[in-house]
This record gives sequence, C-alpha cells and structure tokens, in this order.
Amino acid sequence: MGMRVSQQQCSETEQAIVPAVSPDSSGTRGTTPLAAPAAPSPQEPVPAPTAPLGPQLLAPDAAAAEADINGALQLVPDAVVAEADINGALQRVPDAAAAEADINEALQLALADMAAEQDNTPDAAPDDDELLGLASPTQHTPEVNEEAPPADPPTPRERGSDTAPLDEHRLQTFDDELLTHYRTAAPVPPVVPPAPDCDPPLDTDRLSPLEQVQPTQQGLAFAVLRDIGRQRRENQDSGFGMLSSLPREGADLPLGLFVVADGMGGHEAGGLASRLAVHAVAESVVSQFMLPVMEDNTTTVLQTLMIEAVQYANQVIWEHAQQHGTDMGTTCTAALLVGRALYVAHVGDSRAYLLEHGQLQQITTDHSMVARFVELGQITPEQAHTHPQRNQLYRAIGQQPDVVVDFVYQPIGTASHLLLCSDGLWGMLTDAQLTHVMQHTIWPQDTCHELIARANLAGGEDNITALVVTFPIAERVTL
Repeated sequence: MGMRVSQQQCSETEQAIVPAVSPDSSGTRGTTPLAAPAAPSPQEPVPAPTAPLGPQLLAPDAAAAEADINGALQLVPDAVVAEADINGALQRVPDAAAAEADINEALQLALADMAAEQDNTPDAAPDDDELLGLASPTQHTPEVNEEAPPADPPTPRERGSDTAPLDEHRLQTFDDELLTHYRTAAPVPPVVPPAPDCDPPLDTDRLSPLEQVQPTQQGLAFAVLRDIGRQRRENQDSGFGMLSSLPREGADLPLGLFVVADGMGGHEAGGLASRLAVHAVAESVVSQFMLPVMEDNTTTVLQTLMIEAVQYANQVIWEHAQQHGTDMGTTCTAALLVGRALYVAHVGDSRAYLLEHGQLQQITTDHSMVARFVELGQITPEQAHTHPQRNQLYRAIGQQPDVVVDFVYQPIGTASHLLLCSDGLWGMLTDAQLTHVMQHTIWPQDTCHELIARANLAGGEDNITALVVTFPIAERVTL
C-alpha cells in the first residue's frame, strides 16, 4: 500500500536510497543517482512505510526490471510512494509482461498526482490506494480462515535467471495424463507374415471308403538291443536290422532284413561266430536281392535266397574254425520283410514270434534236445525252461560242413509285432510276459529295453538279444 511523505523526509529517504543504486553497487547495470527534489513544504509527519525498500523483483530479466524502476524513481519526486506502488504491483503480478503494464500504469498515476499537486489541489488528488484499485484501511476486508494455512508467496527468481520455477502440480498432471494415455491406448496388432503357399485341406467326402483312414496307432519301425546278462563275462550275441522302401509305380514296397545270432564256443569264439553269421547273411541278401531289385533286374526265388544265405554263413564259420583250429558255432534266425510277408530262415534255438490280436505265435522251431522232448510229449513246455539239457542243440551253424536250414513263409496279415530273440530272453520270460510288454509299449526301442530289463530281473542267466519290428496299424472307415 502506497503512503505520502513530506519532501524533507523524501530527501532523507533519497539519501538512504542513492548508495543502493550507485554505479559502484554490484548486480546493477550502472544506474545514475536520483536527482534532488524541490524545496520542502511543511506537512505533518507520516510514519515510515512498512514495505521494504528496494524492488522485490519477480520479472525474468532482473537487471532490466531494476533499470525501469530506477528510471521511474527519477521521474517521481515522491520516491517512497512510487517504490511502494511498484513493489505492490510486482508482488501481485509474477508475470513479466503483466508487471511491466502495472509499472507503466503506476508511473502514469504518479505523474497525474504530481500534476495535481502543482495545481494546489492536494485534497482533490485521489488516494494512491484508490488509484491502484486497492482497498483502503477503513474498508471491510474478508475474514481470514485461521484454520487454513496461509498461501505461500510466489517464489522469486534468482537474478539473471532466464527460467521460471517449475510448476510441480502441472508436471505431475502431465505425467498422469501421459501414463493414462499409454495404459488406455489400443495395443499395436502384431505383424502376421503372409501364409505360405500350401495345398488346400483334404476333402474327405471325395475319398473312397478304403482311403478314409484314421491316423495310425503305430508305424513301421524296428530296434535291436543286446545285453550281457547277469552271469556271463562276455556277450556272444549279435543282432542286425535294416529297413528300407522300394519305389514302385502303384505303391512303395517295404523291405527289411533282421538277423539274430547266439554264438557258442570258448574264449571269444562264440562272439566271433555270431558276428560272422550276421555279416554273411546280410552280405548275401543285400548283394543278391536288395540291390538288383532296385534296378528291376532280379528273378531270385526268396525261399532259395534265404536258405542259401544261412548256408553261406555256415560255410564261412566252418572254414574259419578249420583254419584256426577252434570249435565255434552259432544259432541264426533271419527274417526278410517284403511288402506284407516274411521269409524266415532258421537254425538253432533263437526264435521268431509274431504278435497278432494279442496272441503270440512262435513261427520257428527250436533245434534243441528239450524241444524234441516236448515234441515227443516227454516233457511239458513249462518243464523245458528248467530242464538240465535245455542248452544242448542238435543243429547249429559252423558245426558241420553242411547244414539243413528251416524255412518259413509267413504273411503278416493283421499282426502288430515281430520279435526275434535269443534264448537269454525267451528262457527268462513266459509268452504272457512277452505279450504284455509288446502291447503296452509303443516304440520298439522302449519295448527292447523293457524286455531286457525284465529278463535280467528274472535272473539274466545268459546273454540277451531282443529285436522288435512294429507294423502299421490303422482302422479303415467303412460305409
């Protein structure tokens, strides 16, 4: 609030103000001292203003604002009143442009006041509070709520600062709006690559009844595993398996060769005999049938092929035993798969089984003493498992220059499994146990593992070899 003072007090106040705005003061732009006022006129003493001397700068350009104020003070004799008016304007308006407008308005009012004094009409001059639009002390002021804390005054800017203080409320509001935008914004749809060119889905309505088949429960596959057992020092068993497909115009023809040999003889002679037998059979069948049939250049009779392959193995082992003076021999069971039929050649007591509809069928005959006793009715099949002569063979590979080979032609029909094994497996497990394992395992590898594990749990008295072939099973939809 502005207050009037005498010229004498103005002069005293001027003397107190001049050093604060001299050219030697720091933080100014080299302003000039205030000019001396006119001769004083006696008036009643007025109490000193309560507002602090010197402008409370809130404008962005502090040096420019100070220069404008000093210029205003030079033009107005009543320095205290002008300074109080300017301070009030600056305190009310923190914005620089608004402050400058208020300062100009205050200067115009001060000049009008000075002109009114020169016309000797001091009583007609309006009060400074009325000119500035401020409430007089006699007017009613709004009641202050003592419970509510007073509002904090605006924070002044530092001298020479070009930026206003940060409005934390506005920043928080902006952050909340930005976060809300990202939370509510629609997600960007993923980029879906174009679908590759592919055949249209199969129209099953156009298929014939025989072509409408469900996915197979199992496919054509095989596995062969060997184990030394629990009581032998070396493994004299050997196994071989090969599965392929022969391309044909109508439909591809499955081809497979599977061989199991159980050697006998001392000091590695039995193991060598079984390996020689497997190698000889595989070499004969592949060279005389599988390779020529791929070129459609074969007239081989498969029964003769398989018999001669096993006889060739007998010849190789016999000649090797004669040359090295050893007594060696082996069993040999070989099965050739062509399409949906099996061609089996067999010597000894290794076995071939076919599992069909849960029924296990032995398709080979053991060339052993206990098997002949069972055939003659002298003992039962159960007694044969524990008979003391169960390991004695009357026919084997490599024991004589010539050998009689059994041959079996066996259509697969609806069979699901083919099992070739040595006596180390079938001698430890019953037919029911063999059937159970094959029916409850899908993959041939798992079936072989399970069969060997059960044979070892039963005692593992001999080397164990298991070769399992699974045939495709599909149920056709008939109308």
